[in-house]
Amino acid sequence: MTSIVPDLATYTVWFLTGSQSLYGEDTLRQVAEQSQQVARALGASSDVPVTVEWKPVLTSSDAIRRVALEANLDDSVIGLVAWMHTFSPAKMWIAGLDALQKPLLHLHTQANVTLPWGEIDPDFMNLNQAAHGDREFGYLETRLGVPRTTVVGHVSDPAVTSRVGTWTRAAAGRAASRSMRLARFGDNMRYVAVTEGDKTEAELRFGVQVNTWGVNELAEEVEAATPSQVDALVEEYAASYDVAPELLPGGERHASLRDGAAIEAGLRTFLERGGFSAFTTSFEDLGALRQLPGLAVQRLMADGYGFGAEGDWKTAVLVRIAAVMGAGLPGGASLMEDYTYHLEPGAELILGAHMLEVAPTLSSARPRLEVHPLGIGGKDDPVRLVFTADPGPALVVALSDLRDRFRLVANVVENVPLPEPMPKLPVGHAVWRPAPDFRTSATAWLTAGGAHHTVMTTQLGVEAFRDFARMSGVELLVIDESTTLHGFEQELRGNAAYFRLAQGL
Repeated sequence: MTSIVPDLATYTVWFLTGSQSLYGEDTLRQVAEQSQQVARALGASSDVPVTVEWKPVLTSSDAIRRVALEANLDDSVIGLVAWMHTFSPAKMWIAGLDALQKPLLHLHTQANVTLPWGEIDPDFMNLNQAAHGDREFGYLETRLGVPRTTVVGHVSDPAVTSRVGTWTRAAAGRAASRSMRLARFGDNMRYVAVTEGDKTEAELRFGVQVNTWGVNELAEEVEAATPSQVDALVEEYAASYDVAPELLPGGERHASLRDGAAIEAGLRTFLERGGFSAFTTSFEDLGALRQLPGLAVQRLMADGYGFGAEGDWKTAVLVRIAAVMGAGLPGGASLMEDYTYHLEPGAELILGAHMLEVAPTLSSARPRLEVHPLGIGGKDDPVRLVFTADPGPALVVALSDLRDRFRLVANVVENVPLPEPMPKLPVGHAVWRPAPDFRTSATAWLTAGGAHHTVMTTQLGVEAFRDFARMSGVELLVIDESTTLHGFEQELRGNAAYFRLAQGL
């Protein structure tokens, strides 16, 4: 397999320090030295997966504007971290912040952890006044309505580096969405509402380009797959999975495995040639394909591609974003669907799956490669990987188009072991307990109009999506241990007014 999840170390955030010339060159020299130390501490932290690049201390409006414009033009720069080491009169930041198009993190910190009480003099106070300068900067950010994340504390505190690291992951996700090309093979499943959406607004809001290709264009690439390509994939399958004997060379269903391998080879060729990092399929529009892509889709998601079933391009966007934000962390990101419930009072659970397309990165166990009838689509029996997602914390997130805005709905969940074996359900699946409880979770989700397709991530917590939503200017509703239905309904009403007013007349 060939991963398209980026090495986040290739992304850069610029570390900007604000000051002014009032204090003299000696003070500015100390500001530069200390701000470099802070930037180095961030860059050296294992919590921060990107490269942190220090920039010279900023003391004028023109310099600030220029650095913002330079950041906008540099595709490797995914965001800026700003710290007002001394007192930086905030009006000098107006032009720069107004021009800035990259995510911003306001780091409210200082060089020293403790105060040297007996040595404090006027020079020390002039140098160490971030408590003063950052409040001036915060006022201007609010005055201009600048979206940002604020992190408070010393960089030696793991809570600070962890929070900064989460923000950088969200910024990487935003960068991925801004450069994403998504191929839809066919249209949405007929008569389904929630998989529809405004592709033009999506490109404006997220940057993703969503376009459609006839499924037979994909089928042509599949037919062009060479025997050697198929042989190589079959060998890889045998080395990576527990393959059902009937699918192995010489087995009575080996042709089905070769058809699945040809689909993977053709699909990879199509996506790589077009520069696509996400795609959709629909079981109602398979053209000349011999079987619904199952194994191929699962393996492509494992490599970092976004995917949405039944033409659901919005979920494909989320899967790709989650894969990038979670780069390098244990676990994975996958298409998921709430399928059916276990409604034993006080022990309710949700069984999630899809027809075939759940990514094996949700499990640390060795998947089984099997072939079974599908019952819909009118094609040959498809090959697929079968497994159960690992127990542990997870997050399910959906993206809905509400006509006047996009809405993200996220539910904090806990994946649990299978209560009993499920030998008759041969698909990738997960079983989870939603927070705060099943009744509250499901009621809130339905009230919010959350989609039935989601991305499940076992790599990320909700803060990464909070940051991403803030950067992208979209609504996020969170269902977690603190959620109450009364409070959730109030948030919905408040958000409706806010986002309508924020659009202007």
